Amino acid sequence: MQSPEAVSEYRYVKRGWSFVVVAGVLLLAMASCAPGPNGQEGVAQSGEIAGFWLGIWHGVIAPVTFVISLFRDSVNVYEIHNNGNWYNFGFVLGAGVLLGGGGAGSRGRKG
Repeated sequence: MQSPEAVSEYRYVKRGWSFVVVAGVLLLAMASCAPGPNGQEGVAQSGEIAGFWLGIWHGVIAPVTFVISLFRDSVNVYEIHNNGNWYNFGFVLGAGVLLGGGGAGSRGRKG
């Protein structure tokens, strides 16, 4: 017969495995949703290629653009005709400025 300590450790390890499995499934699901390479990068549709500054603007207006894109097929949230990493950085920076950048969550209540 096993000691109570061994049974307790077995239950703890058994609980730990379920966490690892759930975390692995979530990680796999998130990785499978990652977009592939942009075949239209660096190709101008009409006019200029979207760069850093346009990326910031698109990030700021992303929530409004998303709502409009639900009702119109001609409106996209993200400009696929962009210059790559600089547009992506501007888009994330613009979205972060609009949504508070996550810094507000780190402020704790005093008292």
